[in-house]
Formats: sequence, structure tokens, C-alpha cells
Amino acid sequence: MGVVLGTLGIGAVAVGAVALALEAQYRRRPGNALDLTPGDWQIEAADPQHYRLVGDLELRNHTKSLEIMVPELWAETKLLSKGSLAGLEWSTVVTPQHRDEPARPDDYWFAYIVKVGKTTRLKITLDITGADLSQLQSAWVKVNYVTYGPGGRIPKVRHVIIPLHFPTIEDSSPWQQRDGAEMLCVKTHLLTPLDKPVEVVKRYVMPHAKPGDVLTIGETPIAIMQGRMRHPSEVKPGWLARRICYYFHPTSSLATAVGMQTLVDISGPWRVAAAFVLGSIARMFGHRGGFYQLAGEQARLIDDVTGTLPPYEQFIVLGPEDPQAVVDEIKRETGLPCAIVDVNDLRRVKILASTTGVSQQFLEDALRSNPAGNADEQTPVVLLRPLKAGAGAGAGQGAAKSAGRSA
Repeated sequence: MGVVLGTLGIGAVAVGAVALALEAQYRRRPGNALDLTPGDWQIEAADPQHYRLVGDLELRNHTKSLEIMVPELWAETKLLSKGSLAGLEWSTVVTPQHRDEPARPDDYWFAYIVKVGKTTRLKITLDITGADLSQLQSAWVKVNYVTYGPGGRIPKVRHVIIPLHFPTIEDSSPWQQRDGAEMLCVKTHLLTPLDKPVEVVKRYVMPHAKPGDVLTIGETPIAIMQGRMRHPSEVKPGWLARRICYYFHPTSSLATAVGMQTLVDISGPWRVAAAFVLGSIARMFGHRGGFYQLAGEQARLIDDVTGTLPPYEQFIVLGPEDPQAVVDEIKRETGLPCAIVDVNDLRRVKILASTTGVSQQFLEDALRSNPAGNADEQTPVVLLRPLKAGAGAGAGQGAAKSAGRSA
């Protein structure tokens, strides 16, 4: 009997070891590691009755040993406008651009294998017609696709937002004077991940800029241009997020399971759990805000659904990545001292990053009234001109390049 029990014990250990090895190997596997890029988009036709937008997108298989199939892919478009969409018609057509197989004439997407470490391309054509297209603001293209491989059949969506209306220099509100500075709230088109911060500054800000001015940009527009947003359908709340989200103020972006899971995905479950426990203990002793101090910078910067203007109010927008590098690049390319800020209607100003020499006190005083607003003003950039010489930037820090330079 002892021999039998010993044999069974050895067998159980062996089975357990094999199971653990299989699980460890499974966790190291990439699964269906295939994604779709936002692509490069061009407006090929733009007149009062017809727009044609063409995007060149790429499917990328990031695995080193697995083929991933794409059995289905289709696109749909939602138009955003300042007026009614009645009388407008639009169509969205996907055309495969595979190197080894021609596209079908009936626009049918046939199942395609993206080989190990390879890519393939596709073209999306959006045609919009109507008697008057002048009220259109943007097109929201949702590219739905299915990956099929070791991870099973996984539906995915690539969201692409394309601006259709581009304000002129004259569309910005007049200069106003308050809180020790003149300020210009600069109106831009709806910024998207297709935009670059430096190019936006060159196009919309440089025609107004003079030596001594300081440029401020909202943290959310920077994050959007970096593509740092997630649709709630892409986030799967786990055990931790579902339970601790109830303990946050209802207006917090962490008060929903999806918003909290977004933070968990960034900071890790152990750090978030520890921040929650230690923050709760600190709160009992009268210290508030401990969770946000311990859970990482993104805990304060995440904007949950409804946190910004359409169509981004449908998304969770994260804080920007490496904001210091962004302001340094803007200063290097334009000469403008620059800061990325988080400002709200509660008169709170948080400066995420600024170029050397910019006065933090000047920024806080000038922005406390939140001149850019928190609604759909579409003025993500505020140009500040100190009323007192040297108040905004230190000597040698405020000289902008030629104000006539623009993209």
C-alpha cells in the first residue's frame, strides 16, 4: 500500500509540474498579437458638395512564431457636424492591398493570413455627398476586424477620427486681459492621433506669437495626439477594479470598474492594491489623497467617459506620455517657451511639464480662471503674454522665432 501511495504521490507531483510548465509557457505566448495602425489619411476631394477621404492602413503581426488570420474586416463611419446630417449620404469602402493576392471587385474582404512578423495593407475610401457640407466637423471611422489564431477568435476595433473643418487664424477669440497677462485662446481643428503637437503649434500659434510669449497646452489634447485613449469595450475589468472603484467619489474617473481597470493596467494590480490599503489607513488619520500619491501619476490624469469633448467623451483618455519631451521639442522647433497643464473650473492648475525658465507662479496665476474652458470650445492652446516684462519666462527663454512662420 505504501508503495502505491508513494507512486501516486510521485505521479501527482509530476502532473502538477507539467501543468505548471504548460501554464508558464502559455503565459509567455503572445496570443493573437496582431494590430491595425491608424494609417495615413488624405483628403483627396473637398468641395461644398463632396468630400473624399482615403486612408492607407497596415495590419501588423507582432509574433515571432505564429501566423494570425484576419477572416473579417469592415468599416463604418459616424459623422460629427454642427448641423443636421439630413440630406447627406456617405459610404465607406475597404479595399485589400495585399502584395500576393489581388482585391475582389465586389469589395468582399476574404480571409487572409498575416505571416510571422509580416504586415499587409488596406485602403479605406470614405465618400460624403450633400447639398452643403460646410457644417461637418469630423469623421469617426470604426474599423472592425477579427483576429483568428492561438488566442481564438478575437474581435477588435481600430478607431480613427479625421478632422474635416480647419479654423482660420481669425477664428480664435480676441486677446483678453486678466490675472497679470494678456491671453489668446487659440482655436484649432479637432485634434486627433493623426496630429503632431509641433505642427499644430506652427499652424495655429506661430502667426500670433511674439518674443516673450509663453505657450500652454492642455494635457488631454496632448494625450489624444499621442493616441493614449481606450474605448471601454477594449477594457476588461478584473476582480480588484470591480471592488475598489465603489470607494471613490462618484465624480472621480476611478469610480467605474473600467476607469479603475485602466489604472490597474498601467500601474499594476499590486501597486494599486497597496495604494488603496495604505491610502485608506492614511485617510483614517486625516491624510487625504494618499491613494493618488501612491498609485502613480496616471491616477490623477485619467479622464473617464464623458471627461472631454465629442467624440472623445466615448473614450477613456489617459495622461500624456513623457510631457517634458513634448515641451522641449516644441521649444526646440519653434522657440516658444511651453508648458503642458491640467486646469479645471475649480481653479486648480497642475503643471505637468514646462521648458526651462518658465515661471510656475505666472502660469498658475494666469490660468487659474481656466480661460480655455472645459466644454467643447476647441481651444486646447492658450498663448500668454505677460503684462510685466520677464514675468513669464526668464531672460533668454522667451524669444520666439519669426512670428510669421507657420505650417
